[in-house]
Amino acid sequence: MKGGPHMGRPAKVTQAKRNREMQKRMKQQDKEARREQRKAENEELRPVLDGEDPDLIGLRPGPQAPLY
Repeated sequence: MKGGPHMGRPAKVTQAKRNREMQKRMKQQDKEARREQRKAENEELRPVLDGEDPDLIGLRPGPQAPLY
């Protein structure tokens, strides 16, 4: 006996499934594009001088002004 009546046939893929998969791929591409854009914007906004810690930019030594 050589397989059943459906052996060798490709599985049916409904149009709805194709649409869902396409939307998922498009959403993932949009997310990746937004990530790249945010990364580029963050690099533009942070001019780092040689030897200066970016977390300390704008702080001055000594007591700081009160928050409230």
